[in-house]
Amino acid sequence: MTSTTEFVDLYLRQTAEIAARTSRDDLAKVIGVLFTAYEKGRHIYTCGNGGSAANASHLACDIAKFTHVPGKPRFRCTSLCDNAALISALTNDAGFGHVFTDQLEASFSEGDVLVCLSVHGGKGEDRAGPWSQNLVAAAKLAKERGGLVVALVGYDGGALGAMADARIIVPTAVDGHTSTPHVEGFHEVYHHLICERLRQLVAAS
Repeated sequence: MTSTTEFVDLYLRQTAEIAARTSRDDLAKVIGVLFTAYEKGRHIYTCGNGGSAANASHLACDIAKFTHVPGKPRFRCTSLCDNAALISALTNDAGFGHVFTDQLEASFSEGDVLVCLSVHGGKGEDRAGPWSQNLVAAAKLAKERGGLVVALVGYDGGALGAMADARIIVPTAVDGHTSTPHVEGFHEVYHHLICERLRQLVAAS
């Protein structure tokens, strides 16, 4: 086993490599999709499971609050992960696989955007969790209603990466290493970058 200091050095070195290998074009495309939704007055929804649910809530908060420029319209953004009573009721009555689609059915309209955050991209494999399919189902509903899907994912992107209109896949380090902490951590890095740029675009509009 390596020492704690050696582990810290390795983790930070991998973090720097992942940042350097991140697709700038993919980030720009995601920013473009979200800003177009703002310009058209469309609604943005976010969703995720586990740690990605927390990241989805944080992203929705920052899109709604941090991007605001006095005198300019606000983004319309909602996390589908925040209402514990509703989520538990939907899980009890219909199953956890429906917690996002049942919420979207009430309000998702053509031109709206769904942002899905997932480490494995909703592959449904054992290590990804059987309920990751609730994200895939939500993305399908969004596309069926004429909306756009943005995916923040890791590994090979999974089903969400394949079906998204714009995606950011957290790359591996140079040695091919990736992990849930790296993926979820970089989703936060990307989301802060995205919101910082959106605020600049709102100010300039």
